[in-house]
Amino acid sequence: MYLTRKQERMMDGEEGIAVRKSLELLVALGSVFGAEKLVPVESAHISGVSYKNLGEAGTEWLEEQAAMGAKCRIRATLNPAGMDMEKWEEMGVPEEFAIGQKRVLDAFVSMGVEPTCTCTPYLIGHVPRRGTQVAWAESNAVCFVNSVLGARTNRESGPTTLASAVTGVAALYGYRLPENRKPAKIIQVEADLDSRLDYSGLGYVTGKLLGSAVPFFRGLGLPDMESMKTMGAACATSGGIALWHGMGITPEAEWAAGYLDGIETITITNKDIEEAKAKIVSDPDNPTYCIGCPHCSLKEMEETANMVRGKSLDGKLWVFTSRGVYEQAEKAGLVKVIEDAGGRVYRDTCMVVAPLHEMGWQGVGTNSFKGGHYSTAHGFGTKLQTVDDLVKEAEK
Repeated sequence: MYLTRKQERMMDGEEGIAVRKSLELLVALGSVFGAEKLVPVESAHISGVSYKNLGEAGTEWLEEQAAMGAKCRIRATLNPAGMDMEKWEEMGVPEEFAIGQKRVLDAFVSMGVEPTCTCTPYLIGHVPRRGTQVAWAESNAVCFVNSVLGARTNRESGPTTLASAVTGVAALYGYRLPENRKPAKIIQVEADLDSRLDYSGLGYVTGKLLGSAVPFFRGLGLPDMESMKTMGAACATSGGIALWHGMGITPEAEWAAGYLDGIETITITNKDIEEAKAKIVSDPDNPTYCIGCPHCSLKEMEETANMVRGKSLDGKLWVFTSRGVYEQAEKAGLVKVIEDAGGRVYRDTCMVVAPLHEMGWQGVGTNSFKGGHYSTAHGFGTKLQTVDDLVKEAEK
């Protein structure tokens, strides 16, 4: 792999051991995938934040990086933690877990990472420009930044995004190269897309069918940002999709349309989505109803507030969002409306990375195929419904 003189000096340890080790990781990864060089990246979004996933070993590794002097030289935001960092006791998170989670955040903050604790950094001002190279982890964030924003990243891991944040570079391979951003299959949508749950289902079926191949969608209609957010999250959950194109919707679609000749068309219908849903749905005992996987936008917060106004939810509806959106929703009075109705609003975390078993959850109701997939995988009975229906269920 070609290294610049500056990168060679970094490899020689002239900028410290943390920089050297981070660059060694990126060079090793790039060598595996045949990268010829490293390229500058403008920002990073780092996953691997919940103490539930990291455990003691992962936490100690982060503390070691901080102790070695690792410091971010580009903007770096942080994925969700395993709890609301302020209201964890109200959530029912065990104290031992909370202590570990605080250590994780302390390590990241000491390295200069913004403690955003959200899977949707693009909703709180971290919005890369089209064509720029970034290093992002978190499957829905990767799918959104590649597809909807047109920036370029691979599906990075927590350690590699941190390494890119510390060095300012990433290996040039995969979706960073135009030839790997071409569509592999055409998805002809012949399903009714009347709700965001429908878009989520479409994404989930697409991921199942295509694995990690790049889809080109026809017949998507005019999805709002929230629908694209949930569709991409589901694509990435059931498969490994990191990029999709939608005719008339995504910034690279016109370019991608030039490569459609001769590739296979797959049709997805209502029946396909309903069959995928049936494989997730069961009959949960005493479910907790939750939205915000991926984290809710301000628009979704407003919609939820309007739905629950004046109702009695008795703590059964949980809403997950980012700190940035929470602040906006609080100023707009939306958080108070939801909480006055008996709902709960939490930042920093979500149903996928929180220790739900230890918190006493018995079942899950959600409007997200991604959330439903992981709820089932974690052993919970699961319902998949629109927000409207979740609110009705929670009020019973």
